[in-house]
Amino acid sequence: MSLFKIFISAFLIDNVILMRFLALCPFIGMSTDEDKSIGMGLAVTFVTVLATCVTWPLYHFIFIPRGLEFLRILAFILIIAALVQLVEFYLKKTAPALYGAMGIYLALITTNCAILAVTFDNIDKGFNFIESVVYAVGVALGFMLSLLLLAGVRRRIKTSPIPAFLKGTPVLFVSAALLSMAFMGFSGLVK
Repeated sequence: MSLFKIFISAFLIDNVILMRFLALCPFIGMSTDEDKSIGMGLAVTFVTVLATCVTWPLYHFIFIPRGLEFLRILAFILIIAALVQLVEFYLKKTAPALYGAMGIYLALITTNCAILAVTFDNIDKGFNFIESVVYAVGVALGFMLSLLLLAGVRRRIKTSPIPAFLKGTPVLFVSAALLSMAFMGFSGLVK
C-alpha cells in the first residue's frame, strides 16, 4: 500500500472518530470552538506520532525477539501517559490559556483510545516504521478535522432556530451522526 493511500485511509475513509467511533469524549468536549479544537488536535497529533515512533521499535526490536508481546498493552499505555505529561508540562509553560481551556480533556489524552488504537493498528496491519508514522499522522489529522467540523457546526447551531426538544445535547448528537454519515461517502475511495 502506498504512503498516500495509507494517509487518505486513516484521514478520511477510516476516520478514527466519525467512522470508528473512538475518542468520542474529547470529540464532544473539545469541539466547542475552533481554537480548542486546533489545540486538542495538535496535542493529540504530537502524542500519537511520538507514541508511534516509540512503540513500533519497542515492539519489533525488544518485545518480539524476547517473546514479550503480551506486554504491549501495559507498555504502550505507560508510554502514552508519559508523552501526555510532556505535552501537559509544555502547554502549562508556553500556552497557559490553552492549558486552562483544555482542562480535564488534556489529561484524558492519556486514556484516549484512538492513540492506543493507532499503536495497535500499526502492528496488526503489519506496517513498517515509515508507514506507521504516516498512518499516525493521518489518524491524528483526521481527529483534528473531525473536531474542527463539529466546532463549525456548533457555531452555526448557536444562531439557528432549533426546536426546544432538540436543543443542547440532542442536536449535538444528531449533528455528529450526520457528519459520520457524510464520511461514509468516502468509503471505497482508495482501493
